This record gives sequence, C-alpha cells and structure tokens, in this order.
Amino acid sequence: MKAVIDRSGCIGCGLCAETCPEVFHMADDGLAEVIGEVTPENEDAAREAAENCPVSVISIEP
Repeated sequence: MKAVIDRSGCIGCGLCAETCPEVFHMADDGLAEVIGEVTPENEDAAREAAENCPVSVISIEP
C-alpha cells in the first residue's frame, strides 16, 4: 500500500508525521510529504493519520 498527500491542501499541522513517522515527514517547505511505504506493521498508524488529518488530504491506496 501507499500513502498519498494532496500537498496543495496541506496546512502543515504535523499531525501525520507525529502519528506515523515511518510514512510521513514534514518537508523543508513546512508541508507534509510521504517518505515511506505503508506496511502491515505501520498500516494502523498510517490510517489513523489519514483519518485524523484536519483537512482530509491524505489517502491510503492499495
């Protein structure tokens, strides 16, 4: 699986990077970016990050 972020809508709150740092990271421009694959070990945390994103710009795809 992979995570996708619509960076044009990201507000840079950092919640995703705090929730699942194996998949998400805050880039130098202050917006979130995907840095890793969604694995069985981090899938729950990645989904939690997507569900809790305040602007709903994260999706988890097969």
